[in-house]
Amino acid sequence: MEQVRPVVAGLLSAIVGYASSFTLVLAGLQAVGATSSQAASGLLVTCLGIGVAGTVLTLRHRIPIAIAWSTPGAALLVGAGPPAGGFPTAVGAFLVCAALTVTAGLVPWLARLIGAIPKPVAGAMLAGILVPLCTAPVQALVDVPTLAVPVIATWAVLLRYARGWAVPGALVTAVVAITLTTDHTGLAVATLRPTLTWNVPTLDVGALVGLALPLFLVTMAGQNVPGAAVLAAYGYRVPLRPALVTTGLVSAAGALAGGHQVNLAAITAALTAGPEAHPDPARRWPATLALAGGQLMLGLGAGAATTLVLLSPPVLVIAVAGLALLPALGTSLSNAVADPGMLLPAVVTFVVTASGVAVLGIGAAFWGLLAGLAAWLVTRRRRILADAAAMAR
Repeated sequence: MEQVRPVVAGLLSAIVGYASSFTLVLAGLQAVGATSSQAASGLLVTCLGIGVAGTVLTLRHRIPIAIAWSTPGAALLVGAGPPAGGFPTAVGAFLVCAALTVTAGLVPWLARLIGAIPKPVAGAMLAGILVPLCTAPVQALVDVPTLAVPVIATWAVLLRYARGWAVPGALVTAVVAITLTTDHTGLAVATLRPTLTWNVPTLDVGALVGLALPLFLVTMAGQNVPGAAVLAAYGYRVPLRPALVTTGLVSAAGALAGGHQVNLAAITAALTAGPEAHPDPARRWPATLALAGGQLMLGLGAGAATTLVLLSPPVLVIAVAGLALLPALGTSLSNAVADPGMLLPAVVTFVVTASGVAVLGIGAAFWGLLAGLAAWLVTRRRRILADAAAMAR
């Protein structure tokens, strides 16, 4: 029985991770200009990337290195909107983000530079990205109450009695509600067969600054750094540099088929690295092999998943994703206000990011980070001057 536990933990992690946010990935890709077939290809190749990167890293290091797609990155895409050059420009931004990830693994000071961003500012930026998504369930209650009420009610009940299944249960309820109430004529143009759609990337300065750089930053701050922290908390020495290089290379290959980014798992990592997988820490690594295999199998259902999104009201798709992201929003807000001395920079970052305003073709996440860092430098200088004046007295 003990030999089976890692496999069960890994498969459970794959199912929970996929079910809780695949709608967000599809919505994010479509928001930056992908067609339904391109979005399905992006979801499929991202699942393949998770499987490949997870298998390579786990077999090489023999520790439970769980890989996932960038959930905060997908949330960023939803708010970013289509770039000037359409989806090919977004694909170019995905490639640049992957290159930055590889560079962070090869050049240690770059990873340290990202780590030097104040935690409240990083948390506030992520919170600003997540807020519009997390309010979607409220909007769904107004727009499609007959669909939204049972979904949210299921989520609330399971949150009380089976917390880990709250989001998957809400998703199942949404599927049933859509099947019973939605016009199925869209099935005539849908394809359930998994296919990869290749894209020729184009580069645009506005997309590189407004999409590639924020995608890299939120993935590092929201996935890779906390993912490494989860592993360290369970006593594992994290091979961060090889993990960054591997996930960056896999992401670069996947970008050509529409995938946005793979990285260290943060939220689901505890399922494979913790004692639930196996009492002996040295025997937990097969869990991430099962996770990789589970993601490969789930990726083959990308066409069916995209068809589900095609048939459902867009607000309901975002609402299910919003329910899944509520804990991440809570954590981000908690990080943003943890240090009273950093409250103003965090608030500035949050407000600018949540505004969704794009300037010069550059998205709000970048301007929010820039504004927050500027506010931090101003308040830090004032604090230094005040301390110096106090010492002079």
